[in-house]
Amino acid sequence: MELLLLILLPTLGAILASFFGKIQQVKVLALAWSLVSLAHTVSILTRFVPDATFQFLVDFPWMEQMGIRFKAGIDGISMLLLLLTNVLIPIIILSSFKREQKNPGAFYALILFMQSGLLLVFTALDGFLFYIGWEAALIPIYFICALWGGENRIRVNMKFFIYTIFGSLFMLLSLIYLHLQTPGKTYDISAFYQLNLDLTQQTWVFLGFFLAFAIKMPLFPFHTWQPDTYTEAPTTGTMLLSGIMLKMGIYGVIRWMIPTSPLAFDAYVEYLIVLAIIGIVYASIIAFTQRDVKRLVAYSSIAHVGLIAAGIFAWNQQGLQGAMIQMLNHGINVVGLFFVLDIITRRLNTRDINAMGGIAKSAPQFSIAFLIVVLGTVALPLTNGFIGEFLLLLGVFNYNMWASLVSGLTIILGAVYMLRMYQRVMLGVTNEATLTFKDIDATEKTVLFIICALIIVIGVYPKPILHISEASVSRLIEFVNQKISISK
Repeated sequence: MELLLLILLPTLGAILASFFGKIQQVKVLALAWSLVSLAHTVSILTRFVPDATFQFLVDFPWMEQMGIRFKAGIDGISMLLLLLTNVLIPIIILSSFKREQKNPGAFYALILFMQSGLLLVFTALDGFLFYIGWEAALIPIYFICALWGGENRIRVNMKFFIYTIFGSLFMLLSLIYLHLQTPGKTYDISAFYQLNLDLTQQTWVFLGFFLAFAIKMPLFPFHTWQPDTYTEAPTTGTMLLSGIMLKMGIYGVIRWMIPTSPLAFDAYVEYLIVLAIIGIVYASIIAFTQRDVKRLVAYSSIAHVGLIAAGIFAWNQQGLQGAMIQMLNHGINVVGLFFVLDIITRRLNTRDINAMGGIAKSAPQFSIAFLIVVLGTVALPLTNGFIGEFLLLLGVFNYNMWASLVSGLTIILGAVYMLRMYQRVMLGVTNEATLTFKDIDATEKTVLFIICALIIVIGVYPKPILHISEASVSRLIEFVNQKISISK
């Protein structure tokens, strides 16, 4: 029942937070509760055996007459996503301490409720339960963006909602179809894996899953909701979306889409890699033109996710392991970037790069932390981004050399536009606004220290993280390849 407790803990915290009216009390409660979830995750990790089995299983009837069970478990792939979620949520909550929110009880309750939905997505072994978690994570972020977002939040949020609901409905159709094909009319993922559908059937299942996951990631050309939503969402909402929520789509591809429709994946893999590479190049070029620092990072995220997708679609050990560790790294780095930009915009009341410059002279500690986050993002050796992007490119190279060469543009172009942004924001001549820029205070130092420490520690010694997912990744690759080879 430890996993059930892990899933429900944030929901209990959300219920408690909703009763608090004073902002300082609810902030402390939300942070403390998220740290309890993190401690419980660490406890599970210390007893987790990094083989290919599902552990800490929860399995009991839920809506048995409909073939639905509450079945959840943790393997190496899930474990990394649980760590990502429960490490980042306390950081995100702590990073919001400097902002005054209207109705803080509801704000922090929504964050904690979303955390439960995310944990359910990453552990569900029943298709319907997976769908419930998917929607449970979507509802809180919709309200966070709609109630605490920017000036154009309603229009932008409606676009985001329509995109994601549209994709979710197609995913539900795929899940129902798979359910109807199973001998016992079940939603159990193992029963889905054992189905022997023909190419036509798998293609329809594949398309339903692909629409949902490609929108959530987002993958080109399903990305158009993302830059506007990231820009208009409150910083906390942007961190949740970019740091954790988009990983739902990547996880769905690995856990649900490819293993349930391997023949369709094999038939269309070349097109998928082309879409991923187009996204890398397109988003990188658009990032060059951005004057709004938040939009620049949003397009940067699309490019990095494109490389993760390409590594997954290459479907080999290096590419998939690269995707696993890079999901963790991308979450850490992008949360760090958005927090840094939040500090700048709160002090300067602008996101325009042209209105900045020379901040490093007034805030040397801030400039060092910002630089470490940028270097992690551009994959400098001995930072966390390096090992992930190296494995991803190696995986794509093992699939196709030319695809790897084009995919490598994400590192080259990313280094150019991110370092150029740093130069224009932090270096150069100060102006009236940046001359009196205050250096980071205790809370901001704590957040940035944790993020910078993770960037360096994972970059220097990534082996423990790679070891967690290695066996599960190997088994999944072997299973899918066997299904494909049998059909040929």
